Amino acid sequence: MLDHEKDIWQQGFTAIAGIDEVGRGCLFGDVVAAAVIFPKGHVLEGVNDSKKLSEKKRELLFDQIRDEAIAIGIGIVNVDLIESLNIKQASRLAMKQAVEQLSIVPDYLLVDAEKVDLDIPQSAIIHGDALSQSIAAASIIAKVTRDRMCSDWETQYPEYGLAVHKGYATKHHREMLLRYGPTPLHRKLFIRKIMAQLEEPESEVSSEQLVFDLI
Repeated sequence: MLDHEKDIWQQGFTAIAGIDEVGRGCLFGDVVAAAVIFPKGHVLEGVNDSKKLSEKKRELLFDQIRDEAIAIGIGIVNVDLIESLNIKQASRLAMKQAVEQLSIVPDYLLVDAEKVDLDIPQSAIIHGDALSQSIAAASIIAKVTRDRMCSDWETQYPEYGLAVHKGYATKHHREMLLRYGPTPLHRKLFIRKIMAQLEEPESEVSSEQLVFDLI
């Protein structure tokens, strides 16, 4: 998990920020990104792609990352901006915000499969959250942050089950959309196409395919 960082340290860079986002494929709520800088040579055992970790393990690592990182930044882009920019650009904006929120200016960025609109040397790594400690740590910070936001949203809209599915297009979420309609925090551009297809009685399109079509 440190191979990419080691290569960059050997080039003379010291403040490497790993960056990742969470919520890009959701039907509901904000997109959240995080940036994490560890001390040079630091090793954090157990860190991995947040999707591969249990909720309990993510929570433990979240606290550990906060204790051991030298800088953490979080970027949040709301539904209105997602609608006006499109989800790809909104995700990139959240990543940029996360870097700008760091208390230390990084000299290199490791980004999960994206480019950040900043004049800082950077590398986009496909599946970076499974290959880079810095990116994996950022994915955990972003995931736990957004999951906690979903728990808060659950109190506003309890009928949708947001604390469980986190805004993704699960069967229950789609059924609740059909029953109650979208809330102000649902992404209208996503919902419009999904609602149209769900209302077709012969539709057998999977939720994964519906979201893939949109992003």
